[in-house]
Amino acid sequence: MGAPFIVGERIYLRPLDAETDLDRCLGWINDPELQARIGRRHPMGRTQEQQWLADQYKREDHMNLAVVLKDGDQHVGNCGFNQIDFVNRSAEFGILIAERDAWGKGYGPEAARLILEYGFEELGLHRVWLWVFSFNEHAIRAYEKAGFTHEGILREAYFRHGRFHDHHVMSVLEQEWRTKEAL
Repeated sequence: MGAPFIVGERIYLRPLDAETDLDRCLGWINDPELQARIGRRHPMGRTQEQQWLADQYKREDHMNLAVVLKDGDQHVGNCGFNQIDFVNRSAEFGILIAERDAWGKGYGPEAARLILEYGFEELGLHRVWLWVFSFNEHAIRAYEKAGFTHEGILREAYFRHGRFHDHHVMSVLEQEWRTKEAL
């Protein structure tokens, strides 16, 4: 496994490893409940997931990291940036705390704070954005706590389980994040 890259109070973020993280990530990406939260509809095969993990560090516009508990060195999820646009200084944020025993313990907000700090301080980002489904109220509250603001709603843009759901688009600007961090 990779060494800690960004260290927080209770967690650290490290590079994903195509060998040691493969089975865990494959299980998460094929879990029906987790698939619904991230908008996947099809299962991922072992070869596909292995390729996805291997490709993470070949692309300049992506940076996905493992979220690991310091206590016990347990990999509980992933977070990072996709579609990093260095010209416009923006990136899409994504996070998944996938281990159910880690839910509701504040690891997601801590990981978000760590990766946002890295994005604004080290990558020089100005804007970080995300989308989240309307039915994922827990995630919406967590994003709000991390400083994200609602930008808009893509009405009934996602069909799942016989119903249409809205996509919420949220973002945080560097100045907003700095103001929130100063409080």
